[in-house]
Amino acid sequence: MSGTADDVAHDAALTLAAQAGDVSALAGLLERHRPGMRAVALSLLGPGPDVDDVMQDAALVALRRIVDVRDPRAVGPWLRMVVRNSCRALLRDARRTRPVAQVPLPPDRVTPEHLLESHALRDWIWAAVETLSPTLRLPVVLRYFSTGITSYAQIAEACAVPVGTVRSRLSQARALLARALTATASSAHEDVTRRTEASRREAHETLAAAERGEFDKVVKDRYSRDVSLLTRGERLGGTRFLLAGMDCDLAAGVRQRPVHVVAGRSLVVWEMEFLNPADDPDHCPPGVAWIMTLDGGRVDRISLYHSPRTQPKSAPAEAG
Repeated sequence: MSGTADDVAHDAALTLAAQAGDVSALAGLLERHRPGMRAVALSLLGPGPDVDDVMQDAALVALRRIVDVRDPRAVGPWLRMVVRNSCRALLRDARRTRPVAQVPLPPDRVTPEHLLESHALRDWIWAAVETLSPTLRLPVVLRYFSTGITSYAQIAEACAVPVGTVRSRLSQARALLARALTATASSAHEDVTRRTEASRREAHETLAAAERGEFDKVVKDRYSRDVSLLTRGERLGGTRFLLAGMDCDLAAGVRQRPVHVVAGRSLVVWEMEFLNPADDPDHCPPGVAWIMTLDGGRVDRISLYHSPRTQPKSAPAEAG
């Protein structure tokens, strides 16, 4: 599309409307800029099915992050940047090229947590996400709503499946979401902000109760009697193992601090930072995500994903 003053003004009007929650305005923006976005994808990936995947991926990112556009008149370059970053992420994940630097986002951007809470379209998006099967819902939530489990390799580890399976499930999920978003756009939706804030309070309360020696009461009140604790797809144990693990960390002086919360009706993710004792700073890795599935409002399964430790830089060799 040409960059006339009328085009720029139209873009600005559609962007402001989309940021205010107008679903049709966002759809209009994506349609207006589809040729330019597709051209970017083709230039980086070449012809093939990956282009369609990236276009769908970029549309979902735009849904979640349209509020990040500081200059509504520049939404076209922003959308093309989203496509470019999605292409580069795909290339890195597929190990088809050496990593390249991300195109920087605008300065002073809001945090991902704020984006979720302030996004006018969040309720509509979550209604569509909840229509997915559990198998497809988990990689979508991690890819688009978590902050530390977003690459294909990280999602594969968290879901205990091969990277190729992650790519396949995300591709299926994107196609289903496109239809579900259209079908649920005019429906009444839950208040995701309220649910997320309640889950964040619950995370803080759970950790505070554990430090008081009352984690067992939390587990009894909020968790299923048959709750399972897993890591990398392997079951570690049930309630006893869960309680013992928390007690062991606390006895070692390790604490956890919530840094990001994702809360759906059937899937909740608490991303935690580990606070290790000063005399044992490497006791635990940097962080852990509690990936929890709910049944009847009670946690029935917790999968733990531990953030990888930072690899120490090797010392330069001395000249002989």
